[in-house]
Amino acid sequence: MSGSGRMRYSASVVLTRLGPAGIEVFLVERSPKLRFLGGYWSLPGGVIDEVDGGFAEPARACALRELFEETGVTTPELASRLGEEGRDLARDQALVRDGVASRFVDALRQAPTALDRLEELGSITTPPFGPRRYANRFYHLECPPAEWPTVREGELVDGRFLSPGNALRLWMEDELRIAPPVLLVLELLDRHGPRGFYAAMRNETAELEAGKLHPASFSPGILVFPLRTETIPPATTTNCYVVGHRNLYVIDPASPYEDEQVRLFAKLDELLAEGRQLDGIIATHHHPDHVGAIVPAAQRYGVPVFAHEITLSRLPGGDYEKRALVDSQRLALGHAPDGAENWELVAHHTPGHDRGHLAFVETRYRAAIVGDLASTVSTIVIDPPEGHLRTYLDSLRRMLGLDFDLLYPAHGPATRDGRELLRDYLNHRVAREAQLLEGLKQASKLEDLVPLVYHDVDPAMHAFAARSLLAGLEKLAEDGRALRHGEDWRLAVS
Repeated sequence: MSGSGRMRYSASVVLTRLGPAGIEVFLVERSPKLRFLGGYWSLPGGVIDEVDGGFAEPARACALRELFEETGVTTPELASRLGEEGRDLARDQALVRDGVASRFVDALRQAPTALDRLEELGSITTPPFGPRRYANRFYHLECPPAEWPTVREGELVDGRFLSPGNALRLWMEDELRIAPPVLLVLELLDRHGPRGFYAAMRNETAELEAGKLHPASFSPGILVFPLRTETIPPATTTNCYVVGHRNLYVIDPASPYEDEQVRLFAKLDELLAEGRQLDGIIATHHHPDHVGAIVPAAQRYGVPVFAHEITLSRLPGGDYEKRALVDSQRLALGHAPDGAENWELVAHHTPGHDRGHLAFVETRYRAAIVGDLASTVSTIVIDPPEGHLRTYLDSLRRMLGLDFDLLYPAHGPATRDGRELLRDYLNHRVAREAQLLEGLKQASKLEDLVPLVYHDVDPAMHAFAARSLLAGLEKLAEDGRALRHGEDWRLAVS
């Protein structure tokens, strides 16, 4: 499950120029092979390096250095210091990490006023839905007239200038995947223009750093908000989703904590004030870390709660309307962000982790919201008697038969390789079963099998591992490959 993660500090540059139709921003495409936001378009930038620590403002130095490494763009002061030949050599060194851009850093030390050309815009910290978090500081630089950005293939595979409006249009048409914080930059620049952008960006980043709910989105029409919950360690949050464009559904308003509910409701109020309509609240299943705010949310907004009938029977009591969802039922979402009609959210019954568990696929962008069917940061606990391993595996296979691409879990960030993740889950269970069969040759009691089979798991998690191990033993018994005698288990004689 997801935790708050170790913080890393980074910086990026909003590099602009005046194009034929107005302001344009240079975006770079990250290699699909990268684990963090692979395949997404972002801004030039990177993690603050130790070489940046020699400057009074390491983040500012990092931003200028990373801009040079990734695009070749630099300021007039540094361009004259480096010279054309030295400039190419300095960039070559940076890309292969030979000398860690020493030529560029030396030039910057000799011309530190180059840093003053960067205009600070504010800082955004990655929401706590994943194990890797970044506190990123943004800077603006107008591309010097003599400079032209170029991308050399490696961590980046492409780069281009785009107007904010055109980039957002391509995003909504599913032609360009844009990293969540960059979306915010583009939206503010498109809405306020160059004159109002600085103030809007600084105000928005200040509010986010002060605790305002972060509007993270990995695909059009879906906002993800990791909310603090009492979930299985090391997790600290559960993802709440808002799906739709004009017509909205909230999936898993998770947190029981009043301060988290205040943050969520403030964001929902903001969306409604923009003219949107909340049509209902959805629960993927009944576990407490998914439904903590379901009653106050339903009562505050006067909307029905949708879930599988098993889940509805287990939800907290209160005066609110309940509507049962059945397998393959469709909920109308109205028009998609790009204007496409007949956009729908399709419910799929996926028991195994929980008997009433539902996953959802939206039909325009083929994104799947899967609850606790899968996680991008850990495996899923199958806890008998509620959890049933064979049923869970069948649900994984069923999801693989559906048409989707991006996968949104309840714990962890979204992944573009949702189908690959589910295949990995199936392969992982096969490997665990093989380990369990080997373990039964050495031990017969559950408490003795856990350290044998889950030797690669933190002992602090062995209590949860024991529940999944029991589910594995029960599956072996169903398959006729293991027998139970009281508290003892043994291999069946073939």
